[in-house]
Amino acid sequence: MRKLRITEMNRLSVDEFKESHKLPLVVVLDNVRSLYNVGSVFRTSDAFRIEKVVLCGISACPPNNEIHKTALGAEDSVDWKFYEDTMDAVKDLHEEGYFIYSVEQVTDSTKLQDAPIDSTKKYAVIMGNEVKGVRQDVIDASDGCLEIPQFGTKHSMNVSVTAGIVIWEMARRMILSK
Repeated sequence: MRKLRITEMNRLSVDEFKESHKLPLVVVLDNVRSLYNVGSVFRTSDAFRIEKVVLCGISACPPNNEIHKTALGAEDSVDWKFYEDTMDAVKDLHEEGYFIYSVEQVTDSTKLQDAPIDSTKKYAVIMGNEVKGVRQDVIDASDGCLEIPQFGTKHSMNVSVTAGIVIWEMARRMILSK
């Protein structure tokens, strides 16, 4: 085995990415403070060709050098939109026909692997602030909550890691269920 060269990976150009079919998945960042986390979410979103990233509240927006350090240009390929208030994003996404999951540990949450995912539907997943998680009013406005099972001593994971796990599982299930 040998590592592939970048030229052998047949990656899309930014223009080709913009024109390509996207996975009907939107990632919403609810007041995510770390610009590096924001950048990481853009990069993962590019990898799985999701529709867009929605940045809310104090979440930083491109162009920004710190976002670029982890996004590595994905902030240019992945569409994004900014809302002052996450509730406005939730309202618009519902009106556009998205089923909205907040990713949070709550009573009656659904384990990520047990979520009923239908490849013919559109989904949005809301990731919360690094300290406080997803706001309660946003949870209340969501159609459901997803939880990643954890087995160690900590009760949470970094928001960009959580986003990566959730995006992968949603993409895997949406693509394989076709």
